[in-house]
Amino acid sequence: MTDVFSDLIGQDHVVAQLRAAAADGPAARAGLPTSAMTHAWLLTGPPGSGRSTAALALAAALVCPERGCGVCAECTAVKHSAHVDVEHIVPESVTYSVAETRELVHRSAMAPSRAPWHVFVLEDADRLNAESANTLLKSIEEPTPGTVWILCAPSTEDVLPTIRSRCRHLQLATPSNAEVAEALSRSFGVDPAMAAFAARAAQGHIGRARALATSEEARLRRQDVLRIPTQLHDLGSCLALAADLVATVNDDSDAICDPLDEREMTQLRAAYGEGAEGRGIGTVERRAKGAVKALEDRQKKRRRRVVRDQLDRAIVDLIAFYRDVLVLQLGAGSPLVNDEMRPQLERCAAESTPEDTLRRVDALERTRHLLEANVTPLLAMESLAVSLRDPSLA
Repeated sequence: MTDVFSDLIGQDHVVAQLRAAAADGPAARAGLPTSAMTHAWLLTGPPGSGRSTAALALAAALVCPERGCGVCAECTAVKHSAHVDVEHIVPESVTYSVAETRELVHRSAMAPSRAPWHVFVLEDADRLNAESANTLLKSIEEPTPGTVWILCAPSTEDVLPTIRSRCRHLQLATPSNAEVAEALSRSFGVDPAMAAFAARAAQGHIGRARALATSEEARLRRQDVLRIPTQLHDLGSCLALAADLVATVNDDSDAICDPLDEREMTQLRAAYGEGAEGRGIGTVERRAKGAVKALEDRQKKRRRRVVRDQLDRAIVDLIAFYRDVLVLQLGAGSPLVNDEMRPQLERCAAESTPEDTLRRVDALERTRHLLEANVTPLLAMESLAVSLRDPSLA
C-alpha cells in the first residue's frame, strides 16, 4: 500500500503507531477518549533516520480525509509545505529565540482553517533553550482544541525534561544499508551497485544516500573531504586545507541561500509597495526599513546555519574515515564504510596507533561542539586540521 508512510524506511514499528494515531484522529477531535492519538509527540532518531518524514506523514494523515492517502489535495499540500493548517518550522539559527517561540504559541491558539487539526511540526527541538522551552510549555500542556505539536530531535536527552515529559515518544532507528539501497533503487531507479555504495557511504542517512546516488557533485565533494587526512603534511598544508574547505562550504552556502534571499527580499519590498508614490508613502518607507532589517537578520542566521551544517557533514565523513582506520588497526573485521579507499585506510592505519586514531576522533567531535557554540568556522577547522596532523596536540 502506497501512502504518506511509504517513504519511511525500516520503521515498521513507528508506522504502525502513526497509522493508529491517524485512525483515532476523528474520535480524538470529537473529544472522545482514545489510546493512540495525543496532542503532543516527540519523534527521535539519528540524523537521516526519517524524523521529519515521519512527522510530516503524521501531519498529512491527520488533515487527510483518507488518513494519509498521499495523493489528495491535502496530502499534496503538506508535501509541498503549502497546507494552511500544517506549519513546518525549521530553525534558521542555533537556537529558537523566545520571540520566535512566542509567535508559534500565538499561532497555535488559532483554530484550523479547513482541516480538523492545526499541526505544528517543530524540527530540531533540541535547539529550544530553557527560556524558549518554558515559553512553549504551556501550549503543550494545555493546547487549544485541534492543535497538535510534533517535535523532532536526535534523542530524548537532547530535549529539556519539562518538554519531553509532556509528549508521547516514538524512537526511530537507523535503517540498514540494504533497506536504504533497496529504497533508492525502487523510488529513484538508482543502479543497484550505486545504491549499495551510497547506502554504505551515508551510514543509513537516507537524504545523504539519495544525494550521493544521484549527484556526481556530491560524490566529488565527499572525495575531496576524505582526501584531507592524507594531505596534512605540515602546518602550512593544515591551514591551507582548512581554508579551502571553509571556502568551498561558503560557496555552497551562497549557492543555496542567495536565490532564497533575493526572492524573499523582492517579495517583502513588493508587499510594502516599493516604487509607489503618494500621500503617506514616507510612513510606509520607514516601516519597510524595519522589516527589511529584520529579514536581513534572519537571512544571516540562516546562512550561518547552512555553513555550519555543511561543515558538520564533512566532519561526519571524516569520523567515518578514522572509524575505518581504527577497525583495521584493531583487526575487528567489521565492514568498512569507505571500502573503496582501503589502500589509503591501510596506509593510515600502519602509520599511526589506535590511541592516536581515537584522539583524532575526539578532535572531530570537539569541533562539532565548537561549531554548535558559534566558534568562527575557519578557526575551528584550522584547529581541527592541526589536531588531525598531530593528535598529541589534541
